[in-house]
Amino acid sequence: MQPDQRPWRSALYIPGGKERALDKARGLDCDAILFDLEDAVAVGEKASAREMLCSALRTGGYGPRARIVRVNGLDTAWGAEDLAALKGLEFDGVLLPKVGHPDDIAAVRKALPGVPVWAMMESPVAIANAYAIAAAPGLAGMVLGTNDLAKDLGCRHRADRLPLMLALQTCLMAARGAGLICLDGVFNAYLDEDGLEAECQQGRDLGFDGKTLIHPAQLAIANRVFAPTEAEIDLARRQIAAWTEAEAKGQGIAVVDGRIVENLHIVTARALLAKADAIAGRTA
Repeated sequence: MQPDQRPWRSALYIPGGKERALDKARGLDCDAILFDLEDAVAVGEKASAREMLCSALRTGGYGPRARIVRVNGLDTAWGAEDLAALKGLEFDGVLLPKVGHPDDIAAVRKALPGVPVWAMMESPVAIANAYAIAAAPGLAGMVLGTNDLAKDLGCRHRADRLPLMLALQTCLMAARGAGLICLDGVFNAYLDEDGLEAECQQGRDLGFDGKTLIHPAQLAIANRVFAPTEAEIDLARRQIAAWTEAEAKGQGIAVVDGRIVENLHIVTARALLAKADAIAGRTA
């Protein structure tokens, strides 16, 4: 399965220094695993966590799940060593924290040529430079770091995330303009299912490809919300059928459920069905 065909509904952070968590992740129903060597690892455990994660990657067994490694920042004492340790291993990308400029992406590509890079968008500087970062060669996607961003902004937590809306939409615009994946930030109250549901629905409505998660208990809701519904799949199929029939008659538009269907709707419908097929393929 090519990276652009993968579903990205759920991207679960897994601590790189927790052997039990690394093993359990092999059987979790997530589309992507974000192996974390940064925030989830204490200063005194950086080296041992790096070694443990590299061993887990060599062992493999993560199936169709995308394997993304969040390294430490390149301005820290551990970032360069993280990248060096990953050379020659099989994984699907590096997630770089505290990205502020396109040069940050270039530095990772220099250390690991050919490895897709993902950018943590978690500071006012990152948001201000979102379009330049999105255009950086080798960038595969953006991940919103909403906790760090809220801290830097000094904003209040609101269920509607109004203080963060400019940042969320700016990253989405930049990512979509560059053809990148864009993942929403985490929801901290992992036992609050209603709150998670609402935030996932908001993220899906905005256009995010999926949600980053901090606990396996959040997987089912994210997977459901960010997947096409049966009603959406049915509508997409009927739109394509109606459009195909109209096109055969030399007509430029079709009508489904009292609504005009044009070529742009068919592009959306086909993309939705491709996503549904990708999800079915990953589940199988």
